[in-house]
Amino acid sequence: MDQYYAIKERYPDTLLLFRMGDFYELFDEDAKIASKVLGIALTSRNHGLSERTPLAGVPHHALERYLVKLLQAGYRVAICEQLEDPKKAKGLVKRDVIEVMTPGTITVDAGVESDRNQYLVGVLPSGDV
Repeated sequence: MDQYYAIKERYPDTLLLFRMGDFYELFDEDAKIASKVLGIALTSRNHGLSERTPLAGVPHHALERYLVKLLQAGYRVAICEQLEDPKKAKGLVKRDVIEVMTPGTITVDAGVESDRNQYLVGVLPSGDV
């Protein structure tokens, strides 16, 4: 869980989809939100802490379907992938966020409605950059 919390700390304003084998898992408050928005089971896992950690997960092959629902509900989502083959990893599998998606930057085809505008604004501060 240390690896998860270190990555989550870098992306506090997102729902972190953390790849673990064949699933993307969400923990703590992210799991509670995903459970409600996606209509998936909320369970918990014992990670050696005093309390069990809330957990929800989706199969990796169905990511696009669930991702679209989270984005359409207005959430920012960080996708954290395994960067090496778990079978060949020595120790902890290397993972990192490969993409952060927002409702305005959705790139999966299933989430783009061709008859609806998607607005995106860029802001450049004046003065020294």
